[in-house]
Amino acid sequence: MPSTPPKPLPVVEQPRGWQRWLPGLQVLRHYQMAWLPKDLAAGLVLTAMLVPVGIAYAEASGVPGIYGLYATMVPLLAYALFGPSRILVLGPDSALTAVILAVVLPLSGGEPMRAVILASMMAVVAGLTCIVAGLLRLGFITELLSKPIRYGYMNGIALSVVISQTPKLFGFSIDSQGPVQDIWAIANALLAGLVNWPSFIVGGGTLALILALRRFRRLPGILIAVTLATLAVDLLDLGQHGVATLGELPQGLPSFTLPWLSGVDLASVVLGGVTAALVAFADTSVLSRTYAARSGRYVDPNQEMVGLGAANLIGGFFQGFPVSSSASRTPVAEAAGAQTQLTGVVGALAVAGLLIAAPNLMQYLPASALAAVVIAAVIGLFEIADLKRIFRVQQWEFWLSMACFASVATFGAIPGIGIAVLLAVIEFLWDGWRPYYAVLGQVDGIRGFHDIERHPEARLVPGLVLFRWDAPLFFANAEQFQQCVLKAIAQSPTPVRRLVVTAEPVTSIDVTSADMLAELEQMLADAGIELHFAEVKGPVKDKLRRFRLLREHGEQRIQPTVGAAVDAYLADHGIDWSGEAPPQGRSWHAD
Repeated sequence: MPSTPPKPLPVVEQPRGWQRWLPGLQVLRHYQMAWLPKDLAAGLVLTAMLVPVGIAYAEASGVPGIYGLYATMVPLLAYALFGPSRILVLGPDSALTAVILAVVLPLSGGEPMRAVILASMMAVVAGLTCIVAGLLRLGFITELLSKPIRYGYMNGIALSVVISQTPKLFGFSIDSQGPVQDIWAIANALLAGLVNWPSFIVGGGTLALILALRRFRRLPGILIAVTLATLAVDLLDLGQHGVATLGELPQGLPSFTLPWLSGVDLASVVLGGVTAALVAFADTSVLSRTYAARSGRYVDPNQEMVGLGAANLIGGFFQGFPVSSSASRTPVAEAAGAQTQLTGVVGALAVAGLLIAAPNLMQYLPASALAAVVIAAVIGLFEIADLKRIFRVQQWEFWLSMACFASVATFGAIPGIGIAVLLAVIEFLWDGWRPYYAVLGQVDGIRGFHDIERHPEARLVPGLVLFRWDAPLFFANAEQFQQCVLKAIAQSPTPVRRLVVTAEPVTSIDVTSADMLAELEQMLADAGIELHFAEVKGPVKDKLRRFRLLREHGEQRIQPTVGAAVDAYLADHGIDWSGEAPPQGRSWHAD
């Protein structure tokens, strides 16, 4: 039976100098002509998705549909030059629609051009945020949000988008006042009989067809469904029955503008732009790593941030709005045989050609069908299966995810990201505040020293407590550390002469914990107990010196291993240790 060939490990490519900031030029220098037919074909196939999806996400973001095509073309061209991933497709994204709409809707006053400028301002802010973060090598920051929190946030975003598109699907409109109030308004509209049934039939049919065609990966399901909906509206003259359509698109390409509005709430725009940057990079980093692993290439996350930032920044100056990578269009490009960023360039140029040569091709595209496209896309954002697994293995993280979901669904996308970050900080502090700790003993037949809670048969050294703390020492757990140490000493079966902190898991200390150690050392000394350390990491030892905790023969109180610390104690006190087990029923751990 033939074995499966091993997958290649990612190859780390690190161009030097200015070239590292322009990965597209590096690809162009080594471009192989055998790739050209595949990139051209993939770009044309990709265009079939770029147009309806771009228009749909623009409408969902509160700006006219044409600007979704502008936000598709320009970022693709920019990313082809600055982006490190060879296959990633950027453009308007369902995960960002709620973030953009949350800023644009209340500040635009219903004026389309005002909404466009606000969205472009957000794109500039998002672009600058990503570029600065990339230059400062902060590509790791999105990893600070745990998976349950990311799930909760994205589930909340997905629900918000579905709620915002539901009125369009049914052919009526509401004044949006937040997800919870919008659900109530939608329910009242449905009960009042405001549904335009031809619109709903077109939109519902489009949604059903898109979902049905998903199983056929090589079929452009969105293009097929949208084309049929457009033909139905045109041939059956459904516009006469109240079915709203896209209408005529302006001919031509986007122009360079400086997006600026005076007298608006800049704090909301900036916060929205930063939020869009965080959401966009979180999605992009995951997709980038996934496709890089498939191709065996390494992608620098900091350069990925710069590429995403350049796409947003340049797009913002050409009447675009915040964009991200696409989890739906990227697989289409891959399945069509895309080899390099040239696929995105071909797609962008094809969209530009459409705007110049045939701008009225989509004038009968129904609004309810565009809503169906957005709803079909965000359905894929909902994460249910893995949350079930999290509930089984660790329920408190599941409820943390639910709290994040509820905050986004209740307060909206912008406050939701703030609450998500706050929950992430609380989660980190909670884990560090009450970490696991153990008293160690020697177990027959097992080398080293081990947790006596897990090994009740462990032998203890008379007068010695080996105390292990499984976390960094910092302000939030300093008091907890001291209390746990004193409890371990109080529970010792013999009078304690020496406490050894086995510090291998301790990766750092701060001023607060250093002061606590000084206080603890004096407290123990007054009780006739010596404070020693074992397995202290080099950087932690440097901090102990800096905080002046190693004065008066302090260096002699640090042993390289736990075994060496035990030997030193036996030698210092002249003990011939034959070993003894802890008394039955004694608990050594508080948690």
